[in-house]
Amino acid sequence: MGIEEYRTQINAIDDQMVKLLVERMNKSAEIAAYKRENHLPVSDKTREREVLNRAADQVDGDMANYVKVFFSTLFDLSKSYQTRVIAPTGELAAAIQASLADTPKQFPQRAVVACQGVEGAYSQMACDKLFALPNILYFRHFEGVLQAVQSGMCQYGILPIENSSYGSVTQVYDLMRQYQFSIARSIKLLISHSLLAKPGTRMEEIKEIFSHDQAIGQCSEFLRKNPEIKVTVCENTAIAAKMVAVSDRRDVAAISSKDCADLYDLTILNNNIQNNAFNYTRFICISKKMEIYPGADKISIITTVSHKPGSLHELLAKFSTLGVNLSKLESRPIPGKDFEFMFYFDFDASVYSADVIHLLSDLEAGNETFVFLGSYSEV
Repeated sequence: MGIEEYRTQINAIDDQMVKLLVERMNKSAEIAAYKRENHLPVSDKTREREVLNRAADQVDGDMANYVKVFFSTLFDLSKSYQTRVIAPTGELAAAIQASLADTPKQFPQRAVVACQGVEGAYSQMACDKLFALPNILYFRHFEGVLQAVQSGMCQYGILPIENSSYGSVTQVYDLMRQYQFSIARSIKLLISHSLLAKPGTRMEEIKEIFSHDQAIGQCSEFLRKNPEIKVTVCENTAIAAKMVAVSDRRDVAAISSKDCADLYDLTILNNNIQNNAFNYTRFICISKKMEIYPGADKISIITTVSHKPGSLHELLAKFSTLGVNLSKLESRPIPGKDFEFMFYFDFDASVYSADVIHLLSDLEAGNETFVFLGSYSEV
């Protein structure tokens, strides 16, 4: 037979499989209704093992492994479909609907905004791009920004969340679960680092460099070429520039921005010293209450999974069955628990979708810890 004849036979088999899949999913919906009426859980591991063993007994050799994968995928589809029938729309769904109704149609131009660092910080630059006329209050640490928003001192806060070259800002991720806030918007900012020193200082005079640990990591190749120079971590790149400006030493420099050179009357010894020319940092704009502005197409959540094999796979299958693109998955250890983790998800989806609301309701009801961080757009 030629390839087309084989394909014709495959098509005939596929047509039968489609009909059987629809029939099976319809039966799953009936079972879901029964489970709902009798307060039974969607997942039944004993039943799944029974089905897998019965199916595997019908084939020989390596084919049993393929059968196992096929039915495991089928279970994920079935459980996702049953969840849509069973899962009620809980408090989160109601809060999202209320936010969609109450949030203004346009992102504000003026606001009191918390930023970490001092004038010239990259957070301030991100703030100026998001707001036309922000009133910025500066805080020494990231936690201060979160506290200012949670207490109501500031309407919004700006926090760096990840860098394209150096990865996630783990301090911020670790603080997230301690504070209540909602992400209203995010922004990607092209970061260009310069080496700044007092006017008249020469490169060969520099004995110590100040900067934030993220900037130090982003400029690791430059620092590796100058191993004799001591590197000192400080809270912020703008604070590093200010430290150099007020220091009575002439042998210190800062990895900071060009803006800080003008702001603190420093000279640029070396420009664009970051490892990658396309060096972007992503910042989130947080608010105390949930605000979902028109065009929101990204969602962020925090959740845990049960501490047993296959739990994360089951969670990921919920996204896969809806065709949802996960743009970020970050795991962070839970303090006081051995080898247990919190998971931070960013995914591309809209809360205007009923399927997405069902997914969020399912996650809210089915996980011990679940936090909806926000629905927002990125600029």
